[in-house]
Amino acid sequence: MDPAPTSSLARAEHFIWLTARVLEQRRFGYHFLPSREGDRDRAADAVERALAAYQNDDGGYGHALEPDLRGPVSQPLHTAHALRVLDEIDRCGGPGMEQVCRYLTGISTPDGALPALHPSLRGYPAAPWLPVPDAPSSDLLATGPVTGLLHRGGVWHAWLFRATDFCWSAVEELADGAPTHPYEVIAALTFLNWVPDRSRATTVAERLGTRVRGQGLVVLDPRAAASHPVPDGYAPGEHHFAHDFAPRPGSVARSWFSDAELTASLDHLAAAQQDDGGWPLTWGQWAPGTALECRPIVTIDALLTLRAYGRPLH
Repeated sequence: MDPAPTSSLARAEHFIWLTARVLEQRRFGYHFLPSREGDRDRAADAVERALAAYQNDDGGYGHALEPDLRGPVSQPLHTAHALRVLDEIDRCGGPGMEQVCRYLTGISTPDGALPALHPSLRGYPAAPWLPVPDAPSSDLLATGPVTGLLHRGGVWHAWLFRATDFCWSAVEELADGAPTHPYEVIAALTFLNWVPDRSRATTVAERLGTRVRGQGLVVLDPRAAASHPVPDGYAPGEHHFAHDFAPRPGSVARSWFSDAELTASLDHLAAAQQDDGGWPLTWGQWAPGTALECRPIVTIDALLTLRAYGRPLH
């Protein structure tokens, strides 16, 4: 196998072929396998075909695309996951987004935003920390990533107007001190990274970063992670580090951390690769199949972050 089997990338490749779903295999091929001129478009086509298997007739995505939510029904968090995949291959735009936006419009709350979970999931298995509500309320966890990625893709749709207003209000509240947790902050950052009003986004992100550091939502010294408290409801050891908030140098959260803090975080990430070539899960594992499906996703994310910061993989 090329590169050499002892390299970080080769070990991860072996892990992907051994354990991953077709979608993650195609994503890995797009990002990391050598290609001739013109092959990148074909690799993107292959990712898009694999992702299409998860899309339903209503325009949303289901079928455990987000592995911790099982069952066939469309869900906002599945759709957010799909948009992240499409964004990676520069396909988060175009005619297909009209169908997605119709789905988003149909499940929106009265204020035009998205619930984290739609009641249609009831009766299907889901992670115990994701209870299915009878009357879902607007949630930044789903609305932030979906809205941000649609803005990044240049999508123009009426759904975006009220959803953007909701996100601004919710993110401002977080920056002003409303209770939050790392996953919600990461959802807010996806919105702030791509919303068109860059001046406002930068200003709010700065305030949010002060809040994240002040509240101890990020572990700044990975060597002391074992003694760092985790947020309420999180699994033991479910910590978040600088690279989780700023997975790319261009993130608005990059300015939250010094070079030394980010270096320590990336060192920790690189060292977390396990003997089988994959990266571990940090959140609760509630079913064997979901853990198996999640680890390739986490592994690709780790490789992309390390490469984005110029860390050698070979």
